[in-house]
Formats: sequence, structure tokens, C-alpha cells
Amino acid sequence: MLLIPPEAQATRSAVRACRGAAESVTGIWRAESLRGRFARGAVWSLLGALIAQGANLIASLLTARLLGRERFGEYGMIQNTVGMLGVFAGLGLGVTTTRFVAEFRESDPDRAGRIIALGWGAAIVSGGIIAIALLVLAPQLAATTLNGPALARELRIGSALLFFSAVNGAQIGALSGFEAFRAIAGINLTRGLVTLPVTAALTMLWGLPGAVWALAVIAAITCCHGQLSLRRQCLSAGIHPHFRSAWAERWVLWTFSTPAFLSGAMAGPALWAANSMLVHQPGGYSEMGLFSAASQWRSAIAFLPGVLAQFALPLLSNLHGERDFSRYRKALCWNLLLTTLTASAVAVPVTLCAPWVMSLYGKGFQQGSLVLVLSAITAVISCVNSVVGTAILSAGSVWLGLLFNGMWAAVLVAASYYLISTNLSLGLAAAMLLAYLAHTIWQGLYLSQRVMPAN
Repeated sequence: MLLIPPEAQATRSAVRACRGAAESVTGIWRAESLRGRFARGAVWSLLGALIAQGANLIASLLTARLLGRERFGEYGMIQNTVGMLGVFAGLGLGVTTTRFVAEFRESDPDRAGRIIALGWGAAIVSGGIIAIALLVLAPQLAATTLNGPALARELRIGSALLFFSAVNGAQIGALSGFEAFRAIAGINLTRGLVTLPVTAALTMLWGLPGAVWALAVIAAITCCHGQLSLRRQCLSAGIHPHFRSAWAERWVLWTFSTPAFLSGAMAGPALWAANSMLVHQPGGYSEMGLFSAASQWRSAIAFLPGVLAQFALPLLSNLHGERDFSRYRKALCWNLLLTTLTASAVAVPVTLCAPWVMSLYGKGFQQGSLVLVLSAITAVISCVNSVVGTAILSAGSVWLGLLFNGMWAAVLVAASYYLISTNLSLGLAAAMLLAYLAHTIWQGLYLSQRVMPAN
């Protein structure tokens, strides 16, 4: 009888345990179970998010150092203005395509193809119209609402950014509906790779106009990659977008896109109005520089949870469409937990290191450390709210979501009116925090009473 030493037995046991663990992980990854779909979506989404957001943060630090505090404030206001107009250009088409492609990609592929075509075509038309309007009206907008007549040229450059961002929103929405998170990660990788060199080169060459051109060029590259990825995904799924018959699905524009668009149409202009209040104060653009720097980190904290919400919408929509409420509740709880932990994991160190983080932006930024602290807290609260908002959309309650966003916008504008005049950028950060705290209260009540189906 061959005796195996205890050490060898232990080694063999460890090998078997490792092999079993690897097979278990592989099984989860490949499975079509809720856990497998959640794992694949989370891993690919987080990978792409880390690459893109890391590049964005480094590029913003470089841009702030090259431009200085006041010019960086102007840069931030250009981005805010384009973002606000982008709400009107996007028409809620990204979330619409996500919602209905997720629901129909298997049960009715022809219908899914028509909705993809409708969303893409509508984004081109609406994005083109709003971009042309910005080109024409840039001088008046810069002089009257931005308190900076010299910014007309940068606003006109921003029209290209606006158009490509609108189209890319519809593309990413459709890819999310397919749960094609690996493809979205690839798009984010491309964006991350080009962001830093393009931003550095154009900003050093042409200053503020170059920095805005960099945003437009990056958006164009991202849009081209998004279109190629969407085409491949449609071919793989056997779905053919039907442009001639796409108008037959126009009902989704009213029943879903319209309230989704109106929700953004309230939130975007409200935030832009609050920013406009700040830049109209003495030294307003210098204060906007502080708020823009802090907002970069608010976006960084919210970025990974935002990506998690991106794959949660098609997953929840699919489960809701199948009336599988048990797994629906489980997926929603997972998303709430994962979102809170992810946001907090970034927000806590940013808050503790706020003075050092702000000093990275250059001279004069460190005095905005408290603005960063409030922005980081706001980011965590807004991320939790976004999960509830995703659940509301997945259940089709978009008109209620519109009401909630309208209430948030009203609180933000009112709080900004009273706080900005005396506290400037700190007042704006406090107004944002108050608005999201209020949003948490009424959305939390709705979540506990209505969103979680009982059966």
C-alpha cells in the first residue's frame, strides 16, 4: 500500500479546492442566471468606467493647471451649457432604447430593430437641430446668460460636442439594452486612451478653445466606435434596424421618451441656472473654477455607480417584463448595496484628503476643500437616488419620475437663490446637497411603498 505523506495530501487538497473555486467562478461567469448576468455586467462596466474616468480626472487636472482657476471656471461653464442643451438634443432616447431593446430583443427582434433605428435617427435629427441653434445663438447666449461675451467662440465649438454626444447617447442606450457591457467597456477604453493626449495637445496649443475642441474630438471618436459596436451587436443578435418602418414605433417617444426627456429638461436647466447664478456674482468665474474642480470629483464618485445603474436598467426591465418579481427585488437590493459601497469607497478618501486633492489643480484651488467635501457627500446620496430612479424607469413609471425630478429642480433653484449670494461656490455646493437630501426622502418613501412589487 502506497502511503502519501500528509504534506502531499494537504497539497492535493489545496489544488482540488483551488480548481473547484475556479470552476465555480467560471460557472457563475458563464451562467445565464441572475447572478451570472449581474457579475458580467458589473465586471465589464467597472473596467470600462475605471479607464474612462481615470483618464478624465487626469485630463481635468492638466487642463486646470494649463488654464488657471478663472479660465478653468469658464471651461466648466461651457461644459455645463453644452450638457444642459444636450438634454434637449438627447430627448431621453438613450434610456428609451435601453428600456425597450432589453424588453423586446428576444421576444420581438423586429420591434427591437425598429426602436434602435428610431432612437438613432431621432438623435441625429434632434442633435443636429440643437447644435445648429447653438452655432447661431452663441453670441447672445454668451453675452446675456454666461456673463462672458468672449465665450461665443468656445460655445460654437461646443456645438460639435453636443451633436456627437447626443448620437452616442442613443448608441450606448441600445448597447445597454443588449447587455453588451463588454462592448461598452471597449468604447470607454478607446475614450480613455485618446482623452489625455488629445486634451494635452490641443490645450497647450490653443488654450481654452483647444480644450473645448478636445472634448469635441474625443466625442467624435467615441461616437464612431459606438456605431461600429452597435452594428456588430445587432448582427450578432440577428436584429436588423428598420429605418423605413421605424416610425411605426413612435408611440415610445410619447409614452417613454417624452417624460424621460422632460425629467432631464427639468434637471439640466435647473443645474445650469444655479451655475449661472454663481458666475453672475463678483469673481464668479473664479468661484466657478472651484466648483468645477469639485464637480469633477463628484462625477468621479458617481461614475462607477452610474455604470452599475447602466446595466441595472436592462436587467430590471427584463425581469419586470417577465413578471419575475422575486428576482426583481433581489437584483434591486444588490444594486442598492453595491452602489452605496462603491460610491462610499471613493467618497470617504476624497473627503479626508480634500485639501490635498484640490491643491492638485494648482494655485488658489485649495481654498475650495470644503466645497469638495460637500460635493463628495452629495455624490453618494445622488448615487443611491439613481438606483431608485432606475427602478422607477424599469417599472415604466416615467411620469412619476418626472414629478420627482421637478421637485428636485425646484429645491435646487430655490436653495441656490438664497445661498449663492453670500457663500458663492460653497453656497452652490450646499444647495446641491439640500436638493439631493430632499430627493432621498420622497424617493425613499416611494421605494418602500410602491417600487418593490409584493408578488
